[in-house]
Amino acid sequence: MRTKLCTCRITERGFWSHLWNFRLARMTMPYLAKPLFLLFCLVVTGECRKHGHRVRRWTGTVETAKHGTETAKHGTSLTKKPPDVTKNRKLKTEQLLKVDDHDFTMRPAFGGPAIPVGVDVQVESLDSISEVDMDFTMTLYLRHYWKDERLTFTSSTNKSMTFDGRLVKKIWVPDVFFVHSKRSFIHDTTTDNIMLRVFPDGHVLYSLRVTVTAACNMDFSRFPLDTQTCSLELESYAYTDEDLMLYWKSGDESLSTDDRISLSQFLIQKFHTTSHLAFYSSTGWYNRLYINFTLRRHIFFFLLQTYFPATLMVMLSWVSFWIDHRAVPARVSLGITTVLTMSTIITGVNASMPRVSYIKAVDIYLWVSFVFVFLSVLEYAAVNYLSTVQDRRERKMRDEIRERARSQSLPCTCGMSQTRTMILDGTYSEADTNSLAGYTSGTMVPEEDVEMPREVMTEKQPPGEHMVVHLSVSSESTTTKKKGIRALKIIQNTHAIDKYSRMLFPGSYILFNFIYWCSYCIGA
Repeated sequence: MRTKLCTCRITERGFWSHLWNFRLARMTMPYLAKPLFLLFCLVVTGECRKHGHRVRRWTGTVETAKHGTETAKHGTSLTKKPPDVTKNRKLKTEQLLKVDDHDFTMRPAFGGPAIPVGVDVQVESLDSISEVDMDFTMTLYLRHYWKDERLTFTSSTNKSMTFDGRLVKKIWVPDVFFVHSKRSFIHDTTTDNIMLRVFPDGHVLYSLRVTVTAACNMDFSRFPLDTQTCSLELESYAYTDEDLMLYWKSGDESLSTDDRISLSQFLIQKFHTTSHLAFYSSTGWYNRLYINFTLRRHIFFFLLQTYFPATLMVMLSWVSFWIDHRAVPARVSLGITTVLTMSTIITGVNASMPRVSYIKAVDIYLWVSFVFVFLSVLEYAAVNYLSTVQDRRERKMRDEIRERARSQSLPCTCGMSQTRTMILDGTYSEADTNSLAGYTSGTMVPEEDVEMPREVMTEKQPPGEHMVVHLSVSSESTTTKKKGIRALKIIQNTHAIDKYSRMLFPGSYILFNFIYWCSYCIGA
């Protein structure tokens, strides 16, 4: 084209130079001026037409083939494909889809039967499960399928057209929302993650990438041995079932998940879909779609963080049963430490849980363990109290025996090592008092008064260990045999409580663990 322009400019310059020469010739040849001028004009006009051209501005249209003479001049031929309106740049999208010719504020087939809208979902990730807030966060691809006759267009190749989110605001799309959602947003990096695909027959595919946080009603009565079922619910906000029929496009196959989806505390057991009708008293019935998934909690984390520490604290509290009851600081500090540690474990577990009004499985285990620890502290309190009472009685008894020994000239037992006291209440004969169940009796002091109690000092093998027996003998004991023993109390030492506790506490706790784990594990 640049060559043609230059040729035209040269031709114009030649015209003016010929015109100047013509004037000079006119002065010299006045008679031939008019014929020569007309001849010159005809030659210049034909030359300009031969090399003339038209400067065109690009408007996006496909240029037609050149003239046959121009094609022969260049020696090439241009081959064109059949025009396709989907690739035609002359028409705008609004003109191609006839957006301006229809009112897209109304649904397709307005006033007619309900428009069917198919839905399928691809779960990209299950981000988090919160027990405290009772919700979950999920990222998914949500796709809608419907047919809108107003968006039909002609296409020789029957190919669809794909658009981004800017066209969505100009046409009708389903108003699907997430029921019981707390937060949701459409991803916008690097642009809005929205895709709109229109087919020549009017079928539409509308896809978007969404992250939604929705509520999940959880039951923690078996926590942490629980299984939770949560659901994500989809529903049209404005259109009832008479205007819009929402359904799963391919049944259970409409929901697809990534096999790599995993959670730290849960095992995803199953994803499945359901659909129901939801009724609102003020607006009517709506189609509602459900994405259901079942989660089973991993127990190993809670075994390490809760159950094992609590069990160890209970076992640590049993150590005090083997410590001497006279070591008051050791046993008291051990009991208080285990109680405070159990309180800390219970507080830590409840801090990460919602404030529910019912008892959880972990609460039963922790509080029973706390009771065992607390009872071990009470056990030592009982041992310490009984030891004090026993020491007081023995001291009083030794004083009484010492006074009676002085008054009756009996040998004093004050110097005896490892003395123990046996109190026998009942009616005994004098022969019975001389022989006491494995103890060799010594010489009895003659009885001055029948009602007066006597002390007999006996010696038991091996030597060096003595026992003082305090007997109460009535007047009838000298003539008749013993008729019966009312009671026999041998207060030998208070360590018997510790001995029984060493067997009772572990046995009870093992039995509790057996019942606890059988109940919850078999039930799960």
